[in-house]
Amino acid sequence: MTSNHDTTTQPHLGSNPGVSIRDEAAKDADAIGILTRLAFMQATHSSGTEQFIVAALRRADRLTVSLVATHGPELIGHVAISPVGLSTGETDWHGLGPLSVHPRWQRQGVGSALVRAALDRLRRLKSRGCVVLGDPGYYARFGFKTWPDLSLPGVPARYFQALPLGHGIPRGEVSYHAAFSATE
Repeated sequence: MTSNHDTTTQPHLGSNPGVSIRDEAAKDADAIGILTRLAFMQATHSSGTEQFIVAALRRADRLTVSLVATHGPELIGHVAISPVGLSTGETDWHGLGPLSVHPRWQRQGVGSALVRAALDRLRRLKSRGCVVLGDPGYYARFGFKTWPDLSLPGVPARYFQALPLGHGIPRGEVSYHAAFSATE
């Protein structure tokens, strides 16, 4: 993992002041796998392989940012950020996901806090931008939007969004690392 290590942060989570966000530690890998499986278990859009994707990204050393949310000793959320390819050859673009929050903690601001922390980290790393495949209503609150000249083949355009981080938006097709095809 190549994430820049920061100190633990205390995001504003309303009635959940005991939630902290920190970098993933080696000891977190198994708990992240379990959390990710639980988080996506009831999701209609899930392939059921999200936990394998995170593990494959970790094995391939392709996690640019990997943050966990904790409440006391309990791991309650995780976000992965990894490099993506662009058909133009442009570099320093990243993909957000999977984003996982334990079902008991969903809709309480944990996912939003993880996304904000991950995007802040990308800005400090001088990333050119970030793409996401997901609910347009959810990710729009962070500034993500669809761009007519940027696409992910085989995906409805409204679910694929990008957020430039101080740079223009590239044209072309985005490709994710082979880890996104992991099934075990």
